[in-house]
Amino acid sequence: MPSSGTLIVSISGIRGIFGDGLDARSIVRYAEAFGIWCKGQTTPGSGRPTIVVGRDARVTGEVCAGLVMAALQSVGCDVIDAGMASTPTIAFGVLAENAAGGVILSASHNPAQWNALKLLGPRGEFLRAAQAEAMLALADAPDSPTVAFDAIGSLRRHDYLAAHIDAILALPYIQPEAVARRRFRIVIDAVNSVGAVALPALLLRLGLVEQDIVLLNGEPNGLFAHNPEPLPGHLADLMQRVADEGADLGIAVDPDADRLALVADGGVYMSEELTQVIAADFLWKHASGPFVTNLSSSRAIEDVARRHGQQVHRTAVGEINVVDKMQEIGAVLGGEGNGGVIVPELHYGRDALVGVAMVLQHLADEGLALSALRERLPRYAIVKDRLPLGALNPDVVLARLAEQHKNDRISTVDGLKIDFDEGWVHLRKSNTEPIVRIYAEAATETAAQALADRFKSAILALA
Repeated sequence: MPSSGTLIVSISGIRGIFGDGLDARSIVRYAEAFGIWCKGQTTPGSGRPTIVVGRDARVTGEVCAGLVMAALQSVGCDVIDAGMASTPTIAFGVLAENAAGGVILSASHNPAQWNALKLLGPRGEFLRAAQAEAMLALADAPDSPTVAFDAIGSLRRHDYLAAHIDAILALPYIQPEAVARRRFRIVIDAVNSVGAVALPALLLRLGLVEQDIVLLNGEPNGLFAHNPEPLPGHLADLMQRVADEGADLGIAVDPDADRLALVADGGVYMSEELTQVIAADFLWKHASGPFVTNLSSSRAIEDVARRHGQQVHRTAVGEINVVDKMQEIGAVLGGEGNGGVIVPELHYGRDALVGVAMVLQHLADEGLALSALRERLPRYAIVKDRLPLGALNPDVVLARLAEQHKNDRISTVDGLKIDFDEGWVHLRKSNTEPIVRIYAEAATETAAQALADRFKSAILALA
């Protein structure tokens, strides 16, 4: 994974701190490469490729988007400026336009000084490894890809939010009338980004009234009021406001609104891990079919699947790995334990908006409070730890641990995951740091931490 300063270049995109690695030159360089790659995917004779560009609310977003769009036009791509929009809305736009690709200017849950080029292929999906590697190789080409003056791409503007919400409400199991009858009172923590625009618009279309939507950190100025990752340590204000308002639930999203975390009535945080579990519990009442998630997500999804007589498939960590498996087996739903819900009827990407609609419809159908629904779900605790490796070779360490546990239920698809009756542990080497990431789940946080500590000790014993 080549990097310069704080610029991180990988198959996941181009990410860095603006002004310290991520600058105009690097943005233009990789945007040009992406445009050339998109042109290579276009059928000969079909004209210029179209690329949809959007951004979250970061302070640097408008500048970065301007550079990207100009670079794409300069290499002969037509550009649709979607303005400030969520990642799932841009993915939806790529599909709606039958576009050659999409660019989202968002560093997801990274702090405000970061930004990134997140790249989507022609089906609105993140690039596969081979696609990303081919695109990145184009960035190193010595020749200028700029076209002649009469071949420059066009630019037009379009907002896809209304169409995205239309598509969510058109899902056969979403019934706004039923949601409206519940008269939900909801607090949103929009972390000063696109959620402040997208989520109220969705809730109003679902039949909520404006006075029952309480918006925290609702100015989309990119000056995040707290660490933007929707984890419990960052959502104290949301939890308190849900309790103070007597609200039915709280909703938290990250800056590009592809991850969804929930706060139950009373102000009790619900693990991000449960977002996909609630969505599956709801959807399996309406449709049968397999579910796909990654190896680091809670086993609560298997427990719920057994109740419905359904199957769960596991993949390596990474959204595109989940998507590939979903397409392979025809999954009706997928997700990740970081609050991601993937509904293939919309697009193959995590989508907090459809996640919200599914949660509210589930509560409306069941006639339950979110806290009561939580009581029906399995209870587990996950800890996420790490261990510096020093001189240890992570591949050797994981191979030796796999040999030691060959009689247990193990997976080596992505590092090493070991399933025990009482819990599981997943060990993965980092691509950016000399560490092993250690995720463990058990019935309680104490037991999960003990399991993680057990494997930290096992790794150190190999030194």
